[in-house]
Amino acid sequence: MLRLLVTLLLALAALPAAIAEERTLRVVSPWEITSLEPSRAGYVFTRMEVAETLTGADDGGLATPALAASWTVSDDGLVWRFRLREGARFHDGTAVTAEAVVAALERARAAPGVLGNAPIASFAALPGTVEIRLTRPFVALAAFLAHFSTQVLAPSAYDAEGRVRAVIGSGPYRVVTVEPPQRLEVARAETWEGPPPAIGRASLLAAGRGETRAALAESGQADLVYTLDPASLERLKRNPRITVIARPIPRTITLKLNAADPRLADPRARAALSAAIDRQGIARAILRAPEMAATQLFPPTLAEWHVPGLAPLAHAPEHAEALLAELGWRKGPDGILVREGRAFRLTLRTFPDRPELPVIAAALQDQWRRIGVALEVSIGNASEIPAGHRDGTLEVGLLARNFSLVPDPIGTMLQDFSPGGGDWGAMGWSSEAMARALAALSATTDAAERARLRGEIAAILQAELPILPIAWYQHTLAASKRLAGVTLDPLELSYRIAAMRWAE
Repeated sequence: MLRLLVTLLLALAALPAAIAEERTLRVVSPWEITSLEPSRAGYVFTRMEVAETLTGADDGGLATPALAASWTVSDDGLVWRFRLREGARFHDGTAVTAEAVVAALERARAAPGVLGNAPIASFAALPGTVEIRLTRPFVALAAFLAHFSTQVLAPSAYDAEGRVRAVIGSGPYRVVTVEPPQRLEVARAETWEGPPPAIGRASLLAAGRGETRAALAESGQADLVYTLDPASLERLKRNPRITVIARPIPRTITLKLNAADPRLADPRARAALSAAIDRQGIARAILRAPEMAATQLFPPTLAEWHVPGLAPLAHAPEHAEALLAELGWRKGPDGILVREGRAFRLTLRTFPDRPELPVIAAALQDQWRRIGVALEVSIGNASEIPAGHRDGTLEVGLLARNFSLVPDPIGTMLQDFSPGGGDWGAMGWSSEAMARALAALSATTDAAERARLRGEIAAILQAELPILPIAWYQHTLAASKRLAGVTLDPLELSYRIAAMRWAE
């Protein structure tokens, strides 16, 4: 641990001479730079304001202009035209053209990501305009185009085989150096046609351990530190050199269950595991925020999706035991449930990048043991959960799912709950009623019908429980008081560095 901390401190301090000329804003986050590919780690470059998407979003999730200055939709909802921002240039000095945007969008649609879930018939490059034709109306298209996987890079960003060789975007910052998986350095882009950012240089360091990130904030070796564990957050609040921001966001800590597993296939088994969870206890003791206990999948921050009248998920261990007994499970001599000679033993995969997850996993292990379910906890890389989904080996995954990476939650819902499920969503579960509701919601603009469909979707998830909600989420940030203009993006689209300035 000490050796890792020393290594990270040296990495932060060892800035090249060209960077040292101007004060560098030092950002620390949990997430490693695993790739230059937009579909895999594009969020790194959109958050650092290197690459842009056609649209952005305000704090309420409404689409805002970005590379597209404006857009129009045909009366039948099938043709969208996005007018590009005049004067936009890539960091190599070339103009942002409709052809470059179309090439990036075609690439995004072919790669794993949200755009493959949109009913797109074709893209076309018109003078200064990108035209997108749909096979059916899809009201969330503007929100989908704010997702990091749709970022637009310069033609020179790709090698002869079409792979990304360098991230050459059009944002207010350009890449100076990138050293996967830990370090990225950016500088003010001379090609940016907007007001020049007050912060001229910034660096990003990926530090997976929560206590390491907290130590970097405390020592003054970092200016912005994201995603802190509750204990460190309380300590940092007492530090006179640090401003702590904690904000509820549209993210939920969930358990992803493999419903194809015979032990988990019956909805009663999933309901039993849910009823055995003391969400209030977890929120109070671990998260130190009792109000974060999840009574349904969607948090109150998603006001349109949160259903106040939905029967809440409750802690009811006796009911859990009764449901499992109905399914033929009986406790063996060691207290573990057995059915047809097979013990009820599951393996849960999670990761330490979000520091509360391993602690919650230990609590779940204890709570499920009380009803006779043995849970082995495996702490590894976040990538092991989607990998286990794809190869079928995942039994239970503990994660924090963001419903706003596409500012309209329908984007995440289509990824997670369409037939076949998704890497971070349902596994081995599908519902015709869910598929119909999602398709109808993505097509209609009628406010009353949209509200009805959202309620139907929430009710299906509450009854079937392919995903078990545990707690709603607070996004956390420790910021040096040397900085002014610091705000926390609830949608996690950007670190908003260009809006900051040095206060001293």
